[in-house]
Amino acid sequence: MKYGRIAAALSAIVTLPLTAPTSAAHADTVPPADPFFSYARAATYGVHTERVSVPLRDGSHLACDLHRPAGADGRPADGRFPGIVYDYNAYDQLQGQGQAAAFFVTRGYTAAVCNVRGTGASPGRLDPFSAQEQRDNYDLIEWLAVQPWSTGRIGQTGVSYGGHTSLLVAVNKPPHLAAIIPVDGISDWYENTIYRGGIYSARIRDWQRAVAPDTLVTYAQHPLYDDYWRERSVKARWQNLDVPVLEIAGWYDRYRAAMVANFQARPKNVWLVAGPWVHGWPSGQPADIGNGAYLAWWDRWLGNRTDAPLPAAKVTSYQVPGTGWQQFTTWPPPGARQTRLGLSADGALTAGWSKPATLGFTVNTETTPSAPDERRTFQTRPYQQDIVLAGDVTAKVRAAFSATDGNIAVVVEDVAPDGTAVRVTQGWLKASHRFGHERAVPVRPGKTYDLEIRTWPTHYRLSAGHSLRVTVSSDDHPEIDSDAPAGRVRLRVGADGSEIRFGTVTR
Repeated sequence: MKYGRIAAALSAIVTLPLTAPTSAAHADTVPPADPFFSYARAATYGVHTERVSVPLRDGSHLACDLHRPAGADGRPADGRFPGIVYDYNAYDQLQGQGQAAAFFVTRGYTAAVCNVRGTGASPGRLDPFSAQEQRDNYDLIEWLAVQPWSTGRIGQTGVSYGGHTSLLVAVNKPPHLAAIIPVDGISDWYENTIYRGGIYSARIRDWQRAVAPDTLVTYAQHPLYDDYWRERSVKARWQNLDVPVLEIAGWYDRYRAAMVANFQARPKNVWLVAGPWVHGWPSGQPADIGNGAYLAWWDRWLGNRTDAPLPAAKVTSYQVPGTGWQQFTTWPPPGARQTRLGLSADGALTAGWSKPATLGFTVNTETTPSAPDERRTFQTRPYQQDIVLAGDVTAKVRAAFSATDGNIAVVVEDVAPDGTAVRVTQGWLKASHRFGHERAVPVRPGKTYDLEIRTWPTHYRLSAGHSLRVTVSSDDHPEIDSDAPAGRVRLRVGADGSEIRFGTVTR
């Protein structure tokens, strides 16, 4: 059974995928040509499973399934084994996660699959990513480490919710945590999920209703970035992220910016693998990397197997759509060339200067996509040769608002010769958050502001004959709430006006 396939299926109802372009379905399925990804060794054990209650420091407990290497008689095998906390999340998927973890158990690892506090049979109240949940996770790791059948070397992995808990427990520094593998993890719960650019995410409410309904009240009580959010943030404690980290991310995933940010903050001990994947485990998706990389990582850091390789490069990235794997020493790739394109009054997106002008659009206050008069689009001429976008696309938007606040959404698309368009990336900003999310600074109606909007990073090949299109509006349904005050936005374009910047590489 491929690592994560069952867990991926079970978590489908609680993840929020972005759709990859159709061409990604035809992507090369061969893993990177790197011994790290082809690493393998045979299974030597069976699996013994038992239900346990893991004690916590406050007298409560976690309901867990413990999967231990077993002998031919089905009883726990003699000896000591390293441990893995497997996908510690709020979704009560113990059986499916245990089946997915069996690959490692049969190769000499103990796997603890547990429900977080307030879910499944774990008592208490669910408060996603809270300090309490982090303390529970810390206690789980330390309990697992001191059992008589444990070597004391513990790792943790998980996807989405489980990816974030893996990162959060790492910055809490339990003494026996040796390494982690977060998949589609997060750097900051506020910025990556709840208030993106300071604007509430319209998509997250269905998850809140289904998983953590109390947060429909508490999250709305914290519209600014305060200690409530810092408590749930990896970014706020990046200096503590010092264990070896193998980040698995998808270029079509909504958390790719977070995973790249974690790597850039801690490049010495973080390795990044970014594939052509939507939200979820890579298993079963195009260019599935198989089980070798995960096993090599655990064997290296938990099993003390010196023959287990590390990735050949710090960054292993699949250039989308459907181009193939490449490896780099860092991200963005060394030698990336910065390109600047100005927004023009005639709708062009060009490297040349054009006459200064002002364009207007109406604020969309409905929970529907923007109408033509509620957005402005700008497009390059068709490129004569392929170009590869590698890194962020940053927009400098010079705008004035008729109200005391406003939202700006920037969407970047790849437009084919037949006019069909594929979204490449996007970013958002509430104007009152232009100096950061810790405080809201009112907007003076009619005054022009310089707003910097950083989109999600990408590694994308734009084919010859295609064009790049940028849309500027006040909404991006259904990604963010249409909560800007009614009115108009005036966009400065041409010389000394709005522009976009992005990095390109030659291969």
